[in-house]
Amino acid sequence: MLSIGNTLISDEVVTERFVCHIEACKAACCLEGDAGAPLMESESVILEQIYKEVEPFLNEKGKRAIAEQGTWVTDTDGEKCTPLVNNRECAYALFDEQNILQCGIEKAWEAGATKFRKPSSCHLYPIRIREHEHFTAVNYHRWSVCAPACALGDKLGVPVFRFLKDALVNRFGEQWYQELEVLAEHVGKR
Repeated sequence: MLSIGNTLISDEVVTERFVCHIEACKAACCLEGDAGAPLMESESVILEQIYKEVEPFLNEKGKRAIAEQGTWVTDTDGEKCTPLVNNRECAYALFDEQNILQCGIEKAWEAGATKFRKPSSCHLYPIRIREHEHFTAVNYHRWSVCAPACALGDKLGVPVFRFLKDALVNRFGEQWYQELEVLAEHVGKR
């Protein structure tokens, strides 16, 4: 376990290898599972505020699901998350020409329609963040749908935290990330 300020980071964040291989998995993380993407409290508010800007980037099934369920829902664990279409894909996801899921929120961001890129749980995946009373846990999440990403990460020698540099800097700041780089060097020397 590594520590930076009030964050505790699993060693796997620096020892495991990962590079998203979307052509192989087709973004199955947006399709599989028993709930939508986890949302921070602030993100549920943001989704409510920006929905009109995001809506044009969504497909009809997603729009219907959001009209019926809302811009966010509460899962069985009592946590906020994105709604699903027929208990399958995220309501904000849409299939492209290659049958790969894309994020409608991110499409809106790319087009300049919103400043919100996408939920941090999506941007940070396969890292999962859990807020506790006195610390924030930063853990690596293993999921069989990401086997191609693990294989590509091994092939390219890219640790999880380096693949997610932009997302980690966005969440924790540049200084935090630089401290993680230093800690990762020490983990490699163990």
